[in-house]
Amino acid sequence: MKPQHINPVQWQQALGLARQSCARIFRDGGTPDDALRNFGLNQQASNDNDWGATVTTIAQGFCNPAR
Repeated sequence: MKPQHINPVQWQQALGLARQSCARIFRDGGTPDDALRNFGLNQQASNDNDWGATVTTIAQGFCNPAR
């Protein structure tokens, strides 16, 4: 995704929602690719099952106006 200005309040809300969603998927035995697939995001964005990168990618997806 292109770097863009994101309202700090919107970013914190998106990050919190992404963390909560990923935690639920993780507890249910899912993988980072499953989490990205649930939000319709590019699965190649995850870095070898890195939940941190997945959370950030999902939060960026929430903040993307073209979504």
